[in-house]
Amino acid sequence: MKVLIVGGGGREHAIAASVAKSSKVEKIYCLPGNAGIARIAECAPIGPMEFDKIVAFAKEKEVDLTIVGMDDPLVGGLVDELEAAGIRTFGPRKNAAILEGSKAFSKDLMKKYNIPTAAYENFDDADKALAYLETAKFPIVLKADGLALGKGVLICNTLEEAKEGVKEIMMDKKFGASGNTMVVEEFMTGREVSVLSFVDGNVVKTMTSAQDHKRAKDGDQGLNTGGMGTFSPSPFFTDEIAAYCQEKLFQPTVDAMKAEGREFKGIIFFGLMLTEDGPKVLEYNARFGDPEAQVVLPRMKNDIIDVMEACIDGTLDQVELEFEDNAAVCVVLASDGYPVAYEKGIPITGFENFEGKEGYYCFHAGTKVNEKGEIVTNGGRVLGITAKGETLKEARANAYKATEWISFANKYMRHDIGKAIDEA
Repeated sequence: MKVLIVGGGGREHAIAASVAKSSKVEKIYCLPGNAGIARIAECAPIGPMEFDKIVAFAKEKEVDLTIVGMDDPLVGGLVDELEAAGIRTFGPRKNAAILEGSKAFSKDLMKKYNIPTAAYENFDDADKALAYLETAKFPIVLKADGLALGKGVLICNTLEEAKEGVKEIMMDKKFGASGNTMVVEEFMTGREVSVLSFVDGNVVKTMTSAQDHKRAKDGDQGLNTGGMGTFSPSPFFTDEIAAYCQEKLFQPTVDAMKAEGREFKGIIFFGLMLTEDGPKVLEYNARFGDPEAQVVLPRMKNDIIDVMEACIDGTLDQVELEFEDNAAVCVVLASDGYPVAYEKGIPITGFENFEGKEGYYCFHAGTKVNEKGEIVTNGGRVLGITAKGETLKEARANAYKATEWISFANKYMRHDIGKAIDEA
């Protein structure tokens, strides 16, 4: 098979690495890719929102399967355009990707179908939102309705912070049109867990659990980011909780989308909060998480192509997902200053240290090759250093050891990914 992957981050590198393991695949393409993906795939400088060019490329290369990794093209309808051109594609169509594309839609869906989530109100008028906040309990959560690179969520401890948040989202349009509508929801407490799942329109099969670290600095301080590191599995996501979630959260979501005429095929990422009142849905994503994919996919035993094709064909009930009985930890190496301002174009060294090392992975996120042929930084999150271990503690130690193998001038990372679990 010839497989095309759309995207160019750490998630897409993890997907490409899984695809490369399939005995069914002889050629991988990636648009636009990055310096790491280019080692296993043929990359071309076509952006993920250049739909016409992507369709033309897929036709020209006679691609057998296209995998859309990123949220923007999914929400924008790339899958629909590829399918209309007769190109077999993995990922939800536009009318299903709204599950991630509009938080207001997903909250209303959960309310209508009694899927446990935080209490909320939707607002498309800043004055009405401000008036509502005068009567609200704090802390409270403000969410831009649309896509915001994982950063459109504000936790406000006081009325003053909340008023500033409304100004930021709805008036100053910090997140652009994504802030035209805003969700205000109750602040939930508990353990956060990420559960990625494969969906074929009817059946939902979950992968191993994971947990992300969103804040930029140690101790969950600093600004929200796209994710500074992950570990898998979460010891808090027990078999008992998994069974409850399957019955009350996961399957009802897939059934609700089908009932709404929005059949969902692809990946649903369930962001969960394990509250005192039971697990509740924090958010949905319509694709693999980044960096959750970097700890979940290396632990998956199945041929990823088999699973993706089953999702497309509606035969997921015939697939048994299998994962290694171990743990994995991913530590993101970022450019100092991320997620605000940072320098690009800084040479990176040490990649050779990963060669031949079983259980160690260096997933490229923000990298490119410069005119001298050097691999240089090209983003806020630069690399995802992932390692496996028999236990979470061992995987964590291995991952942090491997972060020392890579050098670049403004390298920054959190030092506490999975630490709380490690010490529990």
